[in-house]
Amino acid sequence: MMVERLKQIISHLGISDRQFALSCGIAQNTLSRQLNGARELSLTTVYTVLSCYPEISAEWLLRGNGEMLLTSEQPTASSESDRLSKLIDTIAFQQDTINNLHGRIKELETTNKRLETQVALYIGKQIV
Repeated sequence: MMVERLKQIISHLGISDRQFALSCGIAQNTLSRQLNGARELSLTTVYTVLSCYPEISAEWLLRGNGEMLLTSEQPTASSESDRLSKLIDTIAFQQDTINNLHGRIKELETTNKRLETQVALYIGKQIV
């Protein structure tokens, strides 16, 4: 889970959640809600962390594959291309999931409105 990996990064750095948020320029209350599960970990947070800490492996943070820290070796052009391709695939998959969830939310909102109308009609018949 990405939140757990983000907590591992903070622990590895040996700083508090507040110091981590400040170092990345993330609102402390936003990060706190994301870390405790009250709010989903945002793509903006992930991107900000990876920008502020370039030694953190994006593949590890996003998917849990490989090691947390990048090696000191410079990636070759093809491995960099592969890495970028995998990240794009991950982002595309997450966007599809978001789109599907938005569609499901709209379906549930429609069902909810229909049920509210039916309940109101039922209650209206009982009062008369």
